[in-house]
Amino acid sequence: MSELKKTLGVFDIIALAFGAMVGWGWVVLAGSWIISAGIWGAISAFLIGGLVVVLIGVTYAELAASMPITGGEHTYTHRALGVNVSFICSWSILFGYFSVVAFEAVALPTVVEYVIPNYSQGYLWNIAGWDVYATWVAVGMLGSIIVTWLNIRGMEVSAWFQKLAVVGIFCVGILLFVGALMFSPETSNTVQAPNFIGGMGGIMTVMVMVPFLFVGFDVIPQAAEEINLTRPNIGKFLIVSIIIAVLWYVAVAWSVGKTLPLLQAQDSTLATADAMTNAWNGKWAGTLLVIGGVLGILSSWNAFLIGGSRLLYAMGKTHMLPQFLCKLHPKYNTPVNAILLIGGLATLAPLFGRKMLVWIVDAGGFGIVIAYTCVALSFLVLRYREPDMVRPFRIPAGKLVGIITIILSLGMLALYLPGMPSALVPIEWWIFLGWTVLGGAMYGYASMKNPGKSKEIMDHELHELKIVNQQWLKENPYKK
Repeated sequence: MSELKKTLGVFDIIALAFGAMVGWGWVVLAGSWIISAGIWGAISAFLIGGLVVVLIGVTYAELAASMPITGGEHTYTHRALGVNVSFICSWSILFGYFSVVAFEAVALPTVVEYVIPNYSQGYLWNIAGWDVYATWVAVGMLGSIIVTWLNIRGMEVSAWFQKLAVVGIFCVGILLFVGALMFSPETSNTVQAPNFIGGMGGIMTVMVMVPFLFVGFDVIPQAAEEINLTRPNIGKFLIVSIIIAVLWYVAVAWSVGKTLPLLQAQDSTLATADAMTNAWNGKWAGTLLVIGGVLGILSSWNAFLIGGSRLLYAMGKTHMLPQFLCKLHPKYNTPVNAILLIGGLATLAPLFGRKMLVWIVDAGGFGIVIAYTCVALSFLVLRYREPDMVRPFRIPAGKLVGIITIILSLGMLALYLPGMPSALVPIEWWIFLGWTVLGGAMYGYASMKNPGKSKEIMDHELHELKIVNQQWLKENPYKK
C-alpha cells in the first residue's frame, strides 16, 4: 500500500510532535501566564488543559494505530462519516497547518530584531499598521526556502533536522529550569510572583491558550506511512509526546514565575528570555534562550510543513484536489509538489507583515478545532459501528472517552464564537469564509471532473487496509 519510505523511529516521532507543539509561544507568552494566574495558577491551567489535550490525543492514538495511512484525519473521517466530511475535516486542518507555517516565516525575522536591534532596513510598505522592511522580509524568505529544501531532500533529512532542533530546545529549557532552582529572590532584591492571581478566573484565562499551544501532535498521523514502529507503539508514543509537552509548559511556567518579578513581567516583551537573564544574572543567558526560541520556530515550522504536505499528498491521491499534488520526487521520494506549494506560499508570507498573519493564524486555529471535533466524532462512531475493528492500541472505556472528547472539542469550538473573550474578529471570519469557499470550489470541480472517484479510491484503500489488518491480527493476536 505504501509509496513513502518508513524512516521514522521512536525519537523521530516524539521530536516531530514535540517540536510542533513547542514553537515560539513559550518564549513570549509565559509572562502573561504569570500575570493572569500566578505561578501555581498557571501550572494548574496547564495540568487541567493538558489533560483535555491528552484525552483528544488518545482518540488519535487509537485511530492512528488502526489506520496507519498518510493523511490521518483524512482517512478516519472517511471511514466513519463519509467522503464529504472527510474533505471538510482535511481542508479545515490544512488551513491550520498552512497558517502556522506562514506565521513561522514571520516569527523568524521578528526574533532577529531582538538579537540585532534596528536591523530592519529598506522600508517597503505598511499593512494593517505594520511597517514591512526589505531586510525583515529577506530573513523570513530565506528561512522558508531552507526549511522547504530540507523537506524536499527527504524525511530522513527533515527528521535529522527536527531532532537537532529539539535537543537544542531541551538543553536551553533545562538551563532555565536549573537556573530557577538555584535562584534566590532574597539575594537578587526581587519580589517573586504570587502563587495565584484572580482565582479560578485567572486559571481559565490561561486555559484558553492551552489547546492552541498544543496543536501539533496530530502531525504524527499525517506521516503514519513513514513511521517504522509497531502499530501499538504509534499510539503509545503519540500520547508520550503530548505528556512531555505538558511537563515542558509546566516547567517553563514555574521557572518564569520564580525568576521574573511581576512588575518586570508586565513590561517584558520576551518574558522567558528576561527570566533566563535573571536566573543566571547575565545577558548571555537571555540571548541563549532566544536562540532556543529560534530552534522552536524552526522545529514547529518543519513539523507543520511535513504534516501539511502529507495531507495535501493524500487529498491529491484521492482526487479531492488536483493530481499534481500527489507527485513524488524521483530521487528523494517526497511529495515534492505539495511541499513546494506550502513552502512557496509561506515564502511570500513575510511580504504581508505580522498583523495579517496573526489574523490568518487565529482563523486557522478554528479550522484545527473543527478537525479535532470531526476526529472525536469519528472515533465514537467507529466504536459503535465497528466494535470488532482491528485496534492494535485500544483505549479502555472507549465510548465514554469518545463522548467526553466530543464535549470538550465542542467547548473548544465555542471559544472562537462571538461573545467569547477569544472570539474571532470580523476580518478573521472573512478569511475563514474565503478559505472555505476556495475549498468548496476546488472540491466541487474535482468531483465534477471525476464523479465518485474520491469515494472509489478511498473505499479501495480501506479495503486493502482491512486485509492488511486481518493479517496483522493473525500475526499479533490480542484480546478484543
